Amino acid sequence: MTLVKFNPENKRNSLMPGFNDVFDSIFNDTFFADRMVTRVPAANISESADHFHVELAAPGLKKEDFKLNLERNVLSIAVEQRKEDKQEERNYAKREYSYSSFVRSFTLPESADENGIQATYNDGVLAINIPKREEAKTVSRQIEIK
Repeated sequence: MTLVKFNPENKRNSLMPGFNDVFDSIFNDTFFADRMVTRVPAANISESADHFHVELAAPGLKKEDFKLNLERNVLSIAVEQRKEDKQEERNYAKREYSYSSFVRSFTLPESADENGIQATYNDGVLAINIPKREEAKTVSRQIEIK
C-alpha cells in the first residue's frame, strides 16, 4: 500500500475527484470571493535623520474612515467601512451589502516622539510622520583624519 500526501492542487490523487470540484465552484463564486479576500493595505516604513515614516496604501477611502490610536507605544490604524446600495424598488434578484474593516498596528521605537505624530491622507496613501526625540536624532559630522 502506498501513502499519498494530500495535495489540493493535484485532483488526480483525490479519493472523490468530483467532490473537490463542487467546493471549488462554490468558493470561487464572486459572492464568496469578494468576502474572503483580505483587504489589509500594504505598508512602507522608512526612517530619515529626524523622523520615522509610515505609508499605507488605502485607495478608495476618505480620511474620515481612518481611526488612529496610540496606546502604550503601539500605533493602531483602523478602518471600518459600510456601504449600502439603497434602491426604492423591492423587486431585485440580488442585493448585497458591503462591509470591510482592517486594523494595522505598529510598535513604535523608544526614540519616537509620541506627541508630534502627524498624519495626512492624499491620493489613496495615508502618510504618518513620527518625529524622533532630540536625543535620538542622527547627528552627522565630518571626522578629520590625522
